[in-house]
Amino acid sequence: MASLLHDDKHSTSSYGEKDAEKQVTAVPVAEFDDPNLDKDAVILEEDSPYPEVRSAVANTDDPSMPVNTFRAWVIGIVWAILIPGMNQFFFFRYPSVTINSIVAQLLSFPIGRLWARVVPNVKIFGIAINPGPFTLKEHVLITIMATVGYQSAYATDIVAVQRVYYNQIYNFSYQWLIVMSTQLIGFSIGGIARRFLVSPPSMIWPANLVTCALFNTLHSQQYSGAGARGGISRERFFTYVFLGSFVWYWFPGYIFQALSFFNWVCWIAPENVVVNQLFGYYSGLGMSLITFDWAQIAYIGSPLATPWWASANVAVGFVFFFWILTPILYYTNTWYAKYMPISSRTSYDNMGNSYDVSLILTPESTLDLEKYKAYSPLLLSTTFALSYGLSFASITATLVHAFLYFRKQIWIQARRSLSEQPDIHARLMSRYPQVPDWWYMIIFVTMFVFGVIGIEVWHTQMPIWALVLALIIAFFYTIPIGMIQAITNMQVGLNVIAELIIGYVLPGKPIAMMMFKTYGYITMTQALQFTSDFKLGHYMKIPPRAMFWAQVVASVIGGTVQLGVQAWMFTNIPDMCDPHQKDGFICPSTEVFGTASIIWGVIGPQRQFSAGQVYYSLLFFFLIGAILPCISYAISLKWPNSIIKYVNFPVIFSGIGYIPPASALNYVPWTIVAFIFNYVIRRRHFSWWTKYNYILSAGLDSGVAIAAILIFFMVQYPKDGKIGANTLAVWWGNTVGLNTADANSAALWSIPADPGYFGPSTW
Repeated sequence: MASLLHDDKHSTSSYGEKDAEKQVTAVPVAEFDDPNLDKDAVILEEDSPYPEVRSAVANTDDPSMPVNTFRAWVIGIVWAILIPGMNQFFFFRYPSVTINSIVAQLLSFPIGRLWARVVPNVKIFGIAINPGPFTLKEHVLITIMATVGYQSAYATDIVAVQRVYYNQIYNFSYQWLIVMSTQLIGFSIGGIARRFLVSPPSMIWPANLVTCALFNTLHSQQYSGAGARGGISRERFFTYVFLGSFVWYWFPGYIFQALSFFNWVCWIAPENVVVNQLFGYYSGLGMSLITFDWAQIAYIGSPLATPWWASANVAVGFVFFFWILTPILYYTNTWYAKYMPISSRTSYDNMGNSYDVSLILTPESTLDLEKYKAYSPLLLSTTFALSYGLSFASITATLVHAFLYFRKQIWIQARRSLSEQPDIHARLMSRYPQVPDWWYMIIFVTMFVFGVIGIEVWHTQMPIWALVLALIIAFFYTIPIGMIQAITNMQVGLNVIAELIIGYVLPGKPIAMMMFKTYGYITMTQALQFTSDFKLGHYMKIPPRAMFWAQVVASVIGGTVQLGVQAWMFTNIPDMCDPHQKDGFICPSTEVFGTASIIWGVIGPQRQFSAGQVYYSLLFFFLIGAILPCISYAISLKWPNSIIKYVNFPVIFSGIGYIPPASALNYVPWTIVAFIFNYVIRRRHFSWWTKYNYILSAGLDSGVAIAAILIFFMVQYPKDGKIGANTLAVWWGNTVGLNTADANSAALWSIPADPGYFGPSTW
């Protein structure tokens, strides 16, 4: 097993130039036992010590290459308006579509080339309108501007929930202050943390490597790390993969959807509940193993970008908690589980129906205790309940793991300059003027003031001290969670712990709960998103100050556009967010967000997790998460070369934290693909892996992204989605998986006739 997890010791053999390469031993690459680093490989003075980085990132820089150009800013700002605006429009619709970063990256390339070809080469006020050929660095800057705010700002859901659930319609000033503060406070924290999360070479940020490889492929960049393997070029390989992925996705995405939810065992015994629970993909544990849909495989992140040892940690966690512990808990009827599906993202009442929060609210949308006692406690499926426990464990495991393994790294990086980093990319970037910390501090102070004004001037139920507490939590966790994500490609979420804390300290205040969750959780998430972009700019040698202004301006524009689109929609679209809205604008995310505000802010965690309540035992996961990293650390000190060095409990606990809404469908095939490419092929055909692995991921992602958009606009959006409703939509390949107990979320037991409900007798 140790050899299974360990990277190939001969992974650098394909370069054939070892004897001529310089070795660096004076400065260690990482101040911790880095599983991504092959201790036996030659460390290159003029390249990254990590083969993954060498294969995707050029070890050279041309400081004279245009980057901060008029062309880049115009195209970037247009994208910063169009993409967030379109995504916000479809965010409230079901089915929906998202224009993601790879779409912007692909479309920006021909647009930039066309600009270079047709726009006159003149100057206006001394600024060149067409500075010449479209450059790689311009392309990177445009893509960052296009994607820094492409997803719906989390705070826009607060505004929507206040309007839909609590009849609070505040003016645009309030909405803008809240959105800007939640978005840009994270940016300032990410900037302050960059010396810990960007500069060190050990912070590789695996997801960025796919993006870098695609940039270099589109611009036909040649560099030593790509290796000297023969065969077709990266450009042609990408083209073939992209076209194949694009064409194929029409089958699992539209024509033959059973290929996506490929619960083939359930087709054999569609009414057998136990078989469907074990082998199903809709509400089962996914022991059917495979899917033919790359969108499902890469739902939790590309398996080709995640280091195999990290993927193995996720796989071990999944197998233990969902294939071993979950069946034990379910079939022993722990938490009254047999009366519910084994896996579901829905909360239930004690009659097996979806929990109807409207039955327990006063007219002021606060908890009516008598109605609550007359209705039902809130009950969860086994996997849903277990996901809360794993979230609790990941919170304490992250802090303990960071202290045990990263404390020396954090202390050294706090004092090390960029030019002192043992990495060619840091040394190349050190020639550019850096962004002073006080720039980020100004952003932080300004956005904090915006937040204070937003929560104080308007009725939000949230005191200033709660805002400060939320920001302390976000800041405290940014570096340890960021280090884990930068190494493993897995992020620990703070949403559950934020909900738990505010539910106890400010019970019965749902608006405050949403605010606290957003400032505590999304601030950290935004910080890491910006930090990831910083690392992308670091790899692609984008001047830091140009990056700073591009990110700030694009964030402000994107957030403002999203609020404008949302305000227009609620004003002009009839029955907005109604479950029966005729055009599909039923606001599924707003419904989930609003329900969570009631569950955590109105019912409160004290009625779920306190002593004597159904899910009290889940609180012990906090203790488990704190103890296990200590045990693994002690064993690694005793036996430093044992398999235990690869065990990462924050990844084990948080890697499967996407369940729900993810399911076994997204984990089992993901692990299989990761094993094949990042273990088998990487060890046996390293030169092929070096040249093509990340391009393969980019090609598959690109094909699916473009196909999904075309499917949506060509056959799902027109005619209210009725194209093929009586032909293609009802053929066997689109219905066989749906006619099963798995798709129907069947429970093992029926509700007992006497007393007519299940669960505790008092609550």
